[in-house]
Amino acid sequence: MMALLSQTTVGNENLEKWVLVGQGGFGNVFKARHKDLGFDVAIKILRDGVCSFLPEERALFEEAAHMEKASCEYVLRFHGFYQGCPPCFRSPLQQKGIVMDFMERGSVQSLLEDPCSPLPWPLVFRLIHQVALGMNFLHTRRLMHHDLKPSNVLLTGDLNAKLADFGLCRVSASASHENRDTTKKLGGSYKYMPPEAFETSYQPVRAFDIYSYGILLWSILTGKEPYPVADHALVALKIPLGDRPPWQDIDQQKAEGLKELVDLMRKCWDQDPSKRPTFKECLKITEYVFLKHKTGVHGAVNQVLTRLESPTRNQHQNSFCLLSTPDQPKLDDSVDGSSSKQDSVSVPTKIQSTADKANFIDEHRAELIQVVSEVMAIIEELGDMVHGEAYSEIKALLTNTRKMRELYDRTLRSGGVKVKAAFFDALKKHHPGIVERLGKFVLDSKCCTH
Repeated sequence: MMALLSQTTVGNENLEKWVLVGQGGFGNVFKARHKDLGFDVAIKILRDGVCSFLPEERALFEEAAHMEKASCEYVLRFHGFYQGCPPCFRSPLQQKGIVMDFMERGSVQSLLEDPCSPLPWPLVFRLIHQVALGMNFLHTRRLMHHDLKPSNVLLTGDLNAKLADFGLCRVSASASHENRDTTKKLGGSYKYMPPEAFETSYQPVRAFDIYSYGILLWSILTGKEPYPVADHALVALKIPLGDRPPWQDIDQQKAEGLKELVDLMRKCWDQDPSKRPTFKECLKITEYVFLKHKTGVHGAVNQVLTRLESPTRNQHQNSFCLLSTPDQPKLDDSVDGSSSKQDSVSVPTKIQSTADKANFIDEHRAELIQVVSEVMAIIEELGDMVHGEAYSEIKALLTNTRKMRELYDRTLRSGGVKVKAAFFDALKKHHPGIVERLGKFVLDSKCCTH
């Protein structure tokens, strides 16, 4: 793999206008302008200080190799292997990463989280078909995605879908040709895992992806998250017993071809892996439905883009979505040498005591639930103050509003002054602008009473 990537090395001399767009357990994702190519790319970089030949680096090489092998219109494109010192890192150590397409419209998950959903049917059917095309391509290359879910289906500027996040990708196996590589841990998101995957002796096969596609179909068709309040233990118990998301409420008369897609969805999540269709078989149905609505796609895309670009819409979400829970302090939003947002924030001096901070959180509960987007990053800051069960349930929720409401009800309300004060400190770190704006409002309100 080193030889494969050595011919496509990208360094700092090729990149400019770095901006942090996400963080995760392995490190960070940045957007930067590729000087030679003339367009923006995404750079996925290992966390600061990771050295050569550690598992993280091997996984990064494997992910890049899988992306290069699976290069097609419906899979995120690999542009090279990054090596250098990103301008935001203080460490002089060389960092390593992969350079890939930057997807400006986020993911299917962020699209489904939009409060103005549901999506127009022509766009829904195109997304469903494009995901099937991408997955079929992977399977023809004997690759298995192993983590198919809405957040791993990214969107181009005109809302075309590309598969992303190959950190769990592996060479696939059929039911008669098992993958005996036991060094790889079974991964993926538990709500999209098939019933057989919860068995300790399970060996992954391509039917895993088919099941995940069935659950993804349900999520796109309904605009909802599967099992929104179920934790891992409950899902692991119920799915092998035959439980699935409720499909009976889907009105199959709303659009031509919807009935065929519901039937396909149910076949994909069949309890018996051998009875699930292949992606080649799925394509016969998804293409049939898509072609019936193809003439309406242009209007549907324009409708959604107009909504997304509306000046009245809250656009606090970042556009590139490959990552989940941050595990380290947030870096500057701009890393071209400009000062941090935190440096420019002046929180009113009267909000200093633990009691003042707790009162601030209580007074602005309703607005905080609506505007806080870095919920999981703040929860990481709270650490053991958030019970493990509450953490799992909050993380599983689809929207930040629901995450915040659950965090307040499960932790902040019962945790008392100390926990609310800790939340205030984390909020100040991750959302300094919100604290500054609401803090000034507190002072102004008090001044008006005298």
